[in-house]
Amino acid sequence: MTPASDHPAVSVEQPIRPSASFMWRHPAHAIALGFGSGLSPKAPGTVGSLWGWASWLLIQNSFSLQTQAALILLSVGLGWWACTLTARNMAVSDPGAIVWDEIVAMWLILFLIMPAGFMAQLSAFLLFRFFDAVKPGPVAWADRLFKGFGWRGGWGILFDDLVAALCTLLVLALWRWF
Repeated sequence: MTPASDHPAVSVEQPIRPSASFMWRHPAHAIALGFGSGLSPKAPGTVGSLWGWASWLLIQNSFSLQTQAALILLSVGLGWWACTLTARNMAVSDPGAIVWDEIVAMWLILFLIMPAGFMAQLSAFLLFRFFDAVKPGPVAWADRLFKGFGWRGGWGILFDDLVAALCTLLVLALWRWF
């Protein structure tokens, strides 16, 4: 019996470890890898979230509320495409180096809580990292819902982070209310 990898009709791709050259090979890669923040050798999701936070501080001072909201919506659609293509090209269904999901989730959180002081922003960042990393309850459900490659997997990369963002916002709202 011939191993699947030796069979001419079966293609088994080796996962690709992302690099700067991989990132700049296609615009989707640059977006999905957070313009390099996802290339961090340690905690790329945290680095991507920090990049999202820092970039939002520039965005909020440069654009109107309507433009900010449109930017977030467009970034979800653009990210869906970029994450789908990059995951396929890396041959990994949900690579840790893809951090566009963390960036967009941080943008959504900050858009909805601003204006907020540094401590509120830091709390939002820490809560989001908790929900994204630990994946309690609804975040774990969202993470399992869309798996694999193609449009479904690309959406899944984004969806659990959007649910983590909503959980973060819920905790912040309850914290403020009590």
